[in-house]
Amino acid sequence: MDFVLRNARLATGGDLVDIGVENGRIAAMAPGLVAAAPERDAAGRLAFPGFVDCHIHLDKACILDRCAISEGTLAEAVRETARAKAAFTEADVYARAARLVERAILHGTMLMRTFVEVDPRAGLRSLAAIRRIKLDYAFAIDIEICAFAQEGLTQEPETERLLAQALAAGADLVGGCPYTDPDPAGHVRRIFDLAERFGTPVDFHADFDLDPEGSALPLIVAETERRRFGGRVSVGHATKLSAMEPAAVEAVARRLAAAGIAVTVLPATDLFLTGRDAGRLVPRGLAPAHLLRRMGVTATIATNNVLNPFTPFGDASLSRMANLYANVAQLASDEEMEAVFAMVSADAARLMGRTHDLRIGAPADFVLLDAASPAAAVREIAAPIASWRRGRLIMERPAGRIVRA
Repeated sequence: MDFVLRNARLATGGDLVDIGVENGRIAAMAPGLVAAAPERDAAGRLAFPGFVDCHIHLDKACILDRCAISEGTLAEAVRETARAKAAFTEADVYARAARLVERAILHGTMLMRTFVEVDPRAGLRSLAAIRRIKLDYAFAIDIEICAFAQEGLTQEPETERLLAQALAAGADLVGGCPYTDPDPAGHVRRIFDLAERFGTPVDFHADFDLDPEGSALPLIVAETERRRFGGRVSVGHATKLSAMEPAAVEAVARRLAAAGIAVTVLPATDLFLTGRDAGRLVPRGLAPAHLLRRMGVTATIATNNVLNPFTPFGDASLSRMANLYANVAQLASDEEMEAVFAMVSADAARLMGRTHDLRIGAPADFVLLDAASPAAAVREIAAPIASWRRGRLIMERPAGRIVRA
């Protein structure tokens, strides 16, 4: 063997195991492996296939220095970012995205879906930068690129043409935002048209307010079913669900589960932008991902924006985001913590159509967390200690130590 990680704890529980790596794949998993190879003692810490950030915006991260935030509203965030991105250059986008990707790697993320805005203001400059990021950081992380129409589509035909160019140039999927379009239904149909034309999944930003009326989800469900796109459609935000009665949420969840539509909750952004009109008892404004999951929906938690008008803070830590969601959703049991951990790992991988397990024959991609279990990782915002990709060490953050006098 080429490397052995000894005394690791798996997310499935059970006794500590040694993980043997050969030729970039897991060759053996058992206690007490006999192997003359370099080794590391996990000391009972949790080994798992890494965090999965299925909804992040690398192209517009880290732009607080060029944006004003006075209202803290979604409309202001869209307006300020649109103004800023007109001046984005490929080099600028690359530098900011690299900064965030490196933070994500240090926080144990090994798979990511990033949205990249494509329209007359950004052109294809951001796409070119993120495609380079994808190649340059492939040694440590897989990055999936979603060509995204943030500011509408039906009122701006040039955006549709640019989305098609982006998909032809290698974007992995297409994304839409019906709440910024004067014709939401037309927007949804055209995004699905592009997905059918290029054979890609679709990912929408939808229902991003606290008015239970006027949901775009029925439009998305109908198009998903009509075009037989089940398992290839996801929706981010869906904060309207937090304002609905429990029976209504259950009904929507059943439709989403039956149609094969995943939902991603984005705690940092959803908490920051919603409920601004409340003078007291500000609503949390988070879609109940844990309840959707119980109803059979693939439900996930992700980063979304970092250091921009949509979210003026962040560090790309999914361990922290999982803890934030669990706290706001008032979860407590180990079972609930384990579900939240899955929403930033295995469930998020499922949303992206990927497998996510440690087994013999699988690629030797794993992260060592300073925690004894998935539940503890969420409760304690566990820090990653090290990561391996294809059995090669790609990241190391030694545990801190106290130096006594």
